[in-house]
Amino acid sequence: MQQDLLNDALVTLRHADRDGRPHAEIAPTSKLIAEVLRLFREHRYIEEFTFVPTGRGGKYDVTLSRRINACGVIKPRISVSHESLERYESRYLPAQDFGILVLSTNRGLLSHQQAREMKVGGRLLAYVY
Repeated sequence: MQQDLLNDALVTLRHADRDGRPHAEIAPTSKLIAEVLRLFREHRYIEEFTFVPTGRGGKYDVTLSRRINACGVIKPRISVSHESLERYESRYLPAQDFGILVLSTNRGLLSHQQAREMKVGGRLLAYVY
């Protein structure tokens, strides 16, 4: 039984990338997963993703770029201000300017760099490097 769709999607990506597969299929889908995949594509952790309707909610077909070392969700969802992002960078990312933290803000899903530039805080959802 699946409890956390985002966690299941990131585990699928991590395992497919580790195994050397060029594609991964993520099902079931959600808008949150689509936004996280969009951020991963912007930062070139994946090449492309497309929605494929299946009649049962659909799935995402993801083309991998073989750049994911690790990715995962952050539980519990920690509220952070833009001033305290550096503390969580050092906790979840291996080095400065290496990887991204995904934040849910009132302006949508943002990477930690975008949130710092816009001076907004939010809740930490995931990390990738």
